[in-house]
Amino acid sequence: MCQMRWTGSLLLSCSLLAEGNGFAQYAEYPKKEGQIQPLKTDKLPSWMSLDMELRARTEAQTSINYISGQDQTYELTRIRGGLEVRPLSWLTGYAQFHDNHALGLPLKYTASNMRDSFDLRQGYLEFHYKPVKIFAGRQELKFGDERVIGISDWSNNSRTWDGFDLRIGDKNRIDIFSTSVVTIAPTSLDKHGAGLTFHGVEGTITTLLPKTTIQPFVLVRALPRVTSQQSIVGTETEVTPGIYANGQLPLNFDYTVTGTIQRGSYSNNSIHAGSGIVKVGYTAPHLPWAPRVQGEYDYATGNPRRNPQRISTYDQQYPSNHNAFGLVDLFGFQNLKHMRANLDLRPTPNLSLLLQAGSLHVATNKDGVYTSAGSSLIKAPTAGFAGDGIGTQFDASAKYVYKKYFVTNIGISHFFPGEVMTHSSHGAPLTLGYLSFTYRFKVN
Repeated sequence: MCQMRWTGSLLLSCSLLAEGNGFAQYAEYPKKEGQIQPLKTDKLPSWMSLDMELRARTEAQTSINYISGQDQTYELTRIRGGLEVRPLSWLTGYAQFHDNHALGLPLKYTASNMRDSFDLRQGYLEFHYKPVKIFAGRQELKFGDERVIGISDWSNNSRTWDGFDLRIGDKNRIDIFSTSVVTIAPTSLDKHGAGLTFHGVEGTITTLLPKTTIQPFVLVRALPRVTSQQSIVGTETEVTPGIYANGQLPLNFDYTVTGTIQRGSYSNNSIHAGSGIVKVGYTAPHLPWAPRVQGEYDYATGNPRRNPQRISTYDQQYPSNHNAFGLVDLFGFQNLKHMRANLDLRPTPNLSLLLQAGSLHVATNKDGVYTSAGSSLIKAPTAGFAGDGIGTQFDASAKYVYKKYFVTNIGISHFFPGEVMTHSSHGAPLTLGYLSFTYRFKVN
């Protein structure tokens, strides 16, 4: 991702944003509102299209990983190019490369999602005969507001999967997929692990209730080799049923709700976990700048370690975590309680502003703090943390779309660490800033 983090230094990020694929995205996610510029040429056959995305983001942060003295300013660049062919009325092929770099950032601070030298990002065949589509190959998966399954587009590389997706329907539809997430190899070809390990069924219902989208789903993660809490090697089968819903309420209110439970086995251990997200907003369209306020509460279970045979840390799956818990992007949806208030403003049709304040806590003090990628950031001491406060955060960001196709994002965020952080080696305050530019076009 082209994002500068500031823990003693300003984070600037230049990113070119891309349009979504029609799925709902939560309002506070800095989604790509700019349009794709259509270009015409008589040098291409009618059955072929080319597309390109250019994104640059300058970032600065004062204390990488919340460690004092680790301030950096760097540039994240992303170039994508795609080729679509339509040889038959029922067949479409698509291939997309990307070339991503973190310029000026020492390698020891460069995350795996920041760089990937010229590689295949997508490559699939789409067989379609309405109302049925089959996608086979390397592809994106995006459902709901992407808080459970998403591509994490703010990151420089962005996530894709290898496998199959059977889609039936249009406004009301069902997706049945069997895939494996692609692992980024910055200096060699990207690939997935052996076999297909992530499966699911997801429904989209838009006509049952007015101004409401409902998406029930069941996800299955099946890994061939894991090690339990007793260091016993075995297999994992994790089942996650859940539901996502968002809609408009009377008097300009709106809501978004996501709930999941997780059950299964992890070698000789059992899995008992779950999560919930609730957001309620209100828009005043007749006031200047059409202000919208929103309150949010997020909860993901942790492992209290009362039963050594049970794992209760919620598995966040594959979310788009950017700005889910603040612009610093350093926390994952595991063992977490989060409260936030947002204020959205739109001074002009092309300019939007977002102010946010949030407070983060561990769900249980016997479990640790996790990164946005789901790995461990801080392990809990044997007796547990003395308190539950991870920290508080304040963010301000803006987005401007120039002539429909050129998108500029700018933002700054500050994180005040709580006692969970200050009693560890990751207790430094963090300031992050970014400035990004994005442009996309398609040639027919």
